[in-house]
Amino acid sequence: MATFTGKIWVLGDDIDTDIIIPTEYLALKTVDDMKKYAFSPLRPELAGQIQPGDIIVAGKNFGCGSSREQAPEIIRHLGVACVIAKSFARIFFRNSINNGLLLIESDLYDHVQEGDTISVEPGHQIVHDGVVYPISPLPQNLMDILEAGGLVRAMQKRNGLC
Repeated sequence: MATFTGKIWVLGDDIDTDIIIPTEYLALKTVDDMKKYAFSPLRPELAGQIQPGDIIVAGKNFGCGSSREQAPEIIRHLGVACVIAKSFARIFFRNSINNGLLLIESDLYDHVQEGDTISVEPGHQIVHDGVVYPISPLPQNLMDILEAGGLVRAMQKRNGLC
């Protein structure tokens, strides 16, 4: 994956899937219908402010709660380039990869403010105000899924269907 730069939105610890997309909006027909309600219990205006290429930076345990697959799918449909957090709930992590959403574990949360701009070189580093934060690479099989845009597309590509 290529290096990218984006504006950050800072969220706290324990951002659960009910905050990412409240249950009452899961009945809407499409992800595009749902995405305008993303993060509404915490910050109702946030979904309308996020621009393609922006980055979410959060504390620990991002994506905890129920295992709803729509949560990472909605974040991706908002145009978020990646989510960087101190830690992620395990099932959210895997659902995110399967939906083509890059997640990066880092303590960056302790060093940034909302509105800052960072550069991310997936698998290598994050750069903020000239300071380099090394990051661990994901295994190649997960990078292949992300680069394909999600698990379904990766399997279609692997089987010559696209």
